[in-house]
Amino acid sequence: MIDILLVDDSEADVMLTQLAFEEARMANRLHVTRDGVEALEFLRRQGPFQDAPTPDVILLDLNMPRMNGLEVLEELKSHDVLRNIPVVVLTTSQAEADVWRSYNLHANAYIPKPVSLPNFLDVVRSFENFWLAVVKLSPKGYHPPSEKHDLEHDT
Repeated sequence: MIDILLVDDSEADVMLTQLAFEEARMANRLHVTRDGVEALEFLRRQGPFQDAPTPDVILLDLNMPRMNGLEVLEELKSHDVLRNIPVVVLTTSQAEADVWRSYNLHANAYIPKPVSLPNFLDVVRSFENFWLAVVKLSPKGYHPPSEKHDLEHDT
C-alpha cells in the first residue's frame, strides 16, 4: 500500500485527483492537506495528524494560502528525514521561474495541471503508473543509523 500526500487548496482539484486514483484501482491511500502549514503538521505528526503515516510520495501545489508550495519544498528538502520523500509539483503555474525554483529546491518532477477533465485524469493516471508501478520508492521506516528520527523537533 502506497501513501500519497496531496497538498492542494483547490477543492475541485482534490476531487479530480481522488477520482482519478479511485478509477486506477491501484493500492494507495490518498491523504489531503489544504496548505503548506497543514502539510508540515502532517509530515511532523503534529496536532490532528499524530497518527499520520510518512507518505511515499507528495503531490504539491504551489499556489496556496498561509505557506506556498515552494516554501514547503524548501522546508522538506532541508530536513534530514523528510528530504528523501519524492515531491512532485502539480500546479497550474507554467511560469519558468516556478519550474526553475522547484527543481532548484530538489523537486523530483514538475507537472502543470491540465485544464480539461480528461487531460487532468490522464496526468494523474500517468503519475500513478510511473510513481507507483515503475519507480522503486524508499522503504518505509528505513533510516540509516546517522539519520535523525525526531520529525517534530528536527529542522
